[in-house]
Amino acid sequence: MTIGSIPSVQAVAGTGYLSGIQNTGNTQATDGSGFGTALAGAVDNLQALQSTSNTLAVQAVTGNLNDIHSATIAATRAQVTLELVAAVRNKGIDAFNEIMRMQA
Repeated sequence: MTIGSIPSVQAVAGTGYLSGIQNTGNTQATDGSGFGTALAGAVDNLQALQSTSNTLAVQAVTGNLNDIHSATIAATRAQVTLELVAAVRNKGIDAFNEIMRMQA
């Protein structure tokens, strides 16, 4: 029985949820700067999505928004991205705690 490969994260990157993450192609770097850059880009993307969502929500409440679908999509994108960032943060904390429990 042959097991197929798992699709890469690059296929998900086109959705906009992971647009802050850049693939530099350098897998040899171990100083952590790539992870920090990716995480900072994801947080910046999250802030932009939340700002857009808030702006469209205000426009919807004041009656200045013609297409309610754009506000709904923006709010959902911001919510899903926030859940993704929180999940990555939780996994990072779990990994740190596990490393701290290791004995030398």
